[in-house]
Amino acid sequence: MATKKTPQEKKKTKKKPGPHEKLKWETARELGLDDDLARSGESLSVREAGKIGGQMVKKLIKAGQKALEEETQKNK
Repeated sequence: MATKKTPQEKKKTKKKPGPHEKLKWETARELGLDDDLARSGESLSVREAGKIGGQMVKKLIKAGQKALEEETQKNK
């Protein structure tokens, strides 16, 4: 008989990293925090997490602006 997984066990299953996860690691690497992210994972300091998150937002905004500009140029 198969046993059901608890919610904690379900969280531990490996998922394919999505684009935001890849962006997080890329940004952490650029800031020199990838070793901290690998070691600490979810227990980064607020300052470290804020640095990574802030840079991610800047990159996402730039990507959105670029996509909008390309769309505008395409529609002219």
